[in-house]
Amino acid sequence: MTDLLQRLEGIESRFEEVSTLISDPDIISQQQRYRKLTKEYKDLQKLVATTSRYRQALKDLDEARELSASGDEELMAIAKEQLETAQEDIPRLENEIKLLLLPEEPEDRKNAVLEIRSGTGGDEAALFAGDLYKMYTRYCESKGWNVAVTSVSEGTVGGFKEIVLSVSGENVYGTLKYESGVHRVQRVPATETQGRIHTSAATVAVLPEADEFDVTINEGEIKWDTFRSGGAGGQNVNKVESGVRLRYMWKNPVTDETEEILIECTETRDQPKNKERALSRLRTFIYDKEHRKYLDDIASRRKTLVSTGDRSAKIRTYNFPQGRMTDHRINYTVYNLPTFLNGEIQECIDKLTVAENAERLKAAEL
Repeated sequence: MTDLLQRLEGIESRFEEVSTLISDPDIISQQQRYRKLTKEYKDLQKLVATTSRYRQALKDLDEARELSASGDEELMAIAKEQLETAQEDIPRLENEIKLLLLPEEPEDRKNAVLEIRSGTGGDEAALFAGDLYKMYTRYCESKGWNVAVTSVSEGTVGGFKEIVLSVSGENVYGTLKYESGVHRVQRVPATETQGRIHTSAATVAVLPEADEFDVTINEGEIKWDTFRSGGAGGQNVNKVESGVRLRYMWKNPVTDETEEILIECTETRDQPKNKERALSRLRTFIYDKEHRKYLDDIASRRKTLVSTGDRSAKIRTYNFPQGRMTDHRINYTVYNLPTFLNGEIQECIDKLTVAENAERLKAAEL
């Protein structure tokens, strides 16, 4: 406890220093430094507030012990209640502080690329991929995040064979990263005449969006093709070669093999913008492959929900006849499936975050 309080004193001193700096006109005029200090202030603010509650709980504990020895029955009754409250609060606040002191996962603040692909189940799987798309877009809207469709392949009877989204906002990857894996659905398809329950699946992958400086790409080695975009959008779409396709030979650091990466982008009617977005997707694809090496290193040190980025692992079942959603990683079940699929998934994400942080704390204490 003493070591923890000494460490917190240094953090509180730094918080006061930063508080003073961000109100200095000279600092405000230095935009880059001001942004960095403002971020540090926000990071420290929650820790300092929790520390304040922790100090008060320790003070309440000491006062309760003094009152318990007073011999006054009324004071002793007050002391007993205060003592119980403090003894409950102190370990909980200590745990909160330890979590806040853990180094931030380096990718959590990044924007994300969210990929949804239909799996086993044919048309029903594509329809389910469409349900997941609606679920995530509604959730992202509730968070105030921006969502843009960067690639789409529609199913024959609805839904999607594949849809790729770019999601931007605050702490996007850190929130959505738990969604990677196989999502399984159990329900009676609309085309089923016998009323039998079918099981289908869709795969979700959440990737941290790569910045230009995260990966090195020799742009001179990229081969570009252009083509006419298909689909809706008027005559202009089919007359102008706005669609772009890039081919890039890349050496995979995990397998040490060279593989060809093929990316198409028809998102806009503007060819330069499509080139820019295709290049962004190339960076994210390569970054993801290299990032998984980092995740595997974590996996070797602790059991974690996001350790391997394994997209073949079944993480969740959506059972329509029972109105049930079960997350298999934490044995979490709710019976409000329509509400969940309407985008109200925060409670599940919160429980996954708690479980992940518990593993991080265990690893830090080893």
